[in-house]
Order: sequence, then C-alpha cells, then structure tokens
Amino acid sequence: MKKVVIAFLLGTSLCFIQAAAAQQPAAKGSDAKASEQEINKDIELLRADLRSAKKQIVAANMKLTDAQAEKFWPVYDAYAQETTKLGDARTALIKDYANSYDAMTDAQADDLVKRMLALDQQAAAMRQQWAPKFRKVLTGTQTALFFQVDRRINLLIDLQLASEIPLVK
Repeated sequence: MKKVVIAFLLGTSLCFIQAAAAQQPAAKGSDAKASEQEINKDIELLRADLRSAKKQIVAANMKLTDAQAEKFWPVYDAYAQETTKLGDARTALIKDYANSYDAMTDAQADDLVKRMLALDQQAAAMRQQWAPKFRKVLTGTQTALFFQVDRRINLLIDLQLASEIPLVK
C-alpha cells in the first residue's frame, strides 16, 4: 500500500505541473518556448518516475518465482511501452485542453471529447489484447492479480487528474 501512495503522489505532482501549464499566462517569443520546454521536461521526468514506481508496485504485489519473473518482465516491459504511447496521447490531449481552455470553441470541445473517448477505447482494447499474452506466462489468478493492480494504479491516476483539471467553462 505504501508504494501505491508513492505512485499517487507522483501522479499528483504530474497533475500540478499540468495544471500550472494550463494556468500560466501566455509568454511571448523565446520565453514561451523556454517555459514550454521546461514544463515538457518536468512532465517527462515525472512520467518516468511514475512508470518506475508502477513497476515496483507490480513487483511487490506479484510475488513471482525467479522462473516466472524471467518470463513475466519482458512481457510487462512491452506492455508498459505500449501504455506509454497512450500516456503520450493523453498528455497531448491535456495540453490541448489547457491551451484552448480560456477560449474553447464548440469545434475544439467536440474534438477533445472525440479524442478522449478514442483514448478510453484504445486503453480497453489494449488490455484485451495483452491479457492472453500475460496468461501465457502467468497462471490465471496471477494474470487477474496483475490486471487488478494495473487497473487500480490507473484509476488512482485518473482520479487525481480529474480532481486537478478544471471543468469546461
């Protein structure tokens, strides 16, 4: 549970940076680029920390034998790499939301909703795609445990994001 709290705190930090980016006054020229680069760097560092903490939480909960771990971790790493791509798209969506927040048009809102729903579908489809791959290297109960842990971590992150991102005006 302690590690879940660590992951939650890392997610909180990510949200604060994203919220700060959304509320930051528009800078001019090179100041805007420098500021955006700093924010992007901070976001990427926090996301890397979050991925590391997530892996530690999974390891602490799975309690695999050495033989199981040898088969599991390459599958997990490939899965994590795909989830990172979804995280990239999610981060881009949040940034676009922040950039259009003060003067969002109906067309922008429609696009954001469409992208958000597509990301939700992609995440569900990805879990369905990966379940049999995990099942090949784990028992049924271990596969269920992995997806429980993975889903709970993602729900904590989603909850934190939802609490930090303001509703549409």
